Amino acid sequence: MDNNSVTSNPLYYEKPYKLLFKYATPSIISMLVGSLYNIVDQIFIGRGVGINGNAATNIAFPLTIICMSIALFHGFGCASFYSILLGQGNNKKAAKIIGNTIVLALIFGLIFTVIVKFFNKKLMMMFGSTQEVLPYAVEYTNITALGFVPFIFSTMMSHIIRADGSPQYSMTSVLAGAIINTILDPIFIFTFDMGMSGAALATIIGQFVSFIMVIRYLFRFKHIKFERDNFLIDPKNILKIYSLGSSPGFNQLAMMIVQITMNNVLSYYGANSIYGGNIPLAVAGIIAKVNTLVMAFIIGSSQGSQPIIGFNYGARNYDRVIKTYKLTITITTIMAFTAFLLFQLFPRQIVAIFGDGSDLYFHFAEEYMRIYMALMVINGIQPVTGTFFTSLGKAFKGAFISMTRQIIFLLPLIIILPRILGIDGVMYAGPVADGAALIVTVILVSKEIKKLKKMQEEKTA
Repeated sequence: MDNNSVTSNPLYYEKPYKLLFKYATPSIISMLVGSLYNIVDQIFIGRGVGINGNAATNIAFPLTIICMSIALFHGFGCASFYSILLGQGNNKKAAKIIGNTIVLALIFGLIFTVIVKFFNKKLMMMFGSTQEVLPYAVEYTNITALGFVPFIFSTMMSHIIRADGSPQYSMTSVLAGAIINTILDPIFIFTFDMGMSGAALATIIGQFVSFIMVIRYLFRFKHIKFERDNFLIDPKNILKIYSLGSSPGFNQLAMMIVQITMNNVLSYYGANSIYGGNIPLAVAGIIAKVNTLVMAFIIGSSQGSQPIIGFNYGARNYDRVIKTYKLTITITTIMAFTAFLLFQLFPRQIVAIFGDGSDLYFHFAEEYMRIYMALMVINGIQPVTGTFFTSLGKAFKGAFISMTRQIIFLLPLIIILPRILGIDGVMYAGPVADGAALIVTVILVSKEIKKLKKMQEEKTA
């Protein structure tokens, strides 16, 4: 172990708020940019194609979630382990971990691409598509599937690059792709009249730009140098990567399951309501995408805390671990409260950004946003805590925290409540799940902080 490389690292001695600003800001921007891929498509599709186009992007969204899950299983798992190893001064093993992660992510990305290309139509039907929306969804995903590998790889590498101490480069690589996508979307959709295909093509071109930029970083790592055997898979490394990546990875998979279930529930109960099947699908898709913007701030802040917490935990600097966690919770709660006010006060104006609709459409949108997001103010606590446990190397607790809202509470609620309340039941499932998940999270993290305080006392005694 190289103690000098540990104590001389700014992660060890710099003030937590300065470090969090340094690491969280690029991470937030990267997350925002990633969200903009879907948001920009949604806006231009809504105005250029219409309500069926918006519904189609909602139907296709689970595929994006799966890509994010693959990227986070590998990228966040690797970054968490990498930070701990750097804190321990074990740079040689750190290089091996990254080499294994790169190979695994490419393999999974290719497999997923092939599956989607062969079973596209069946997947769209399974995800809850109506017959009117199906052609739009199939057209869109046939093209976006070609960008899955670069999207997964660039998203994965952004976490690793940030953990290596280059958060600005991580941000720039994602930002470049999003700018390209934003420029090309109106050109392809309106100028060339390419509709859904144009939006999809703009997306994958942007993803390839980001992919090329992260490939360049493979030759520019600050703390490691690759050797050929770093890319030979070691089963022990695989287990560690996936265990540490399980918290955000499973959270994304949980989101996918919830999204698919919700689409089917909205289609079924919407068809039996005054709204019909397509209005709830379109509205839910828009609000989900808007929520990703808010969560970009929250998750970006959470991810910014990961290198700080992981490094200092590895270096047995427990006071800084606790301070960083509490600071991150405070910041994300302020962000969540701001979003809560916007959702409650301006729901119609937010939805109108994505195109016009009938009075019935906007009535459902206003009700859905206000009720489903009623407890948005507490939504920063759970993701920060999941990242906190994962950064400590406690993968099971991190994964469990991530699963509480989506799988343990929200999934059963969106199945049960509509049976009682009709389509309104989907709306009320959101705040009920948020409140229940908060209680579980607070209980677990309180116990962990007590342990860390005791470990700090024993260290200084």
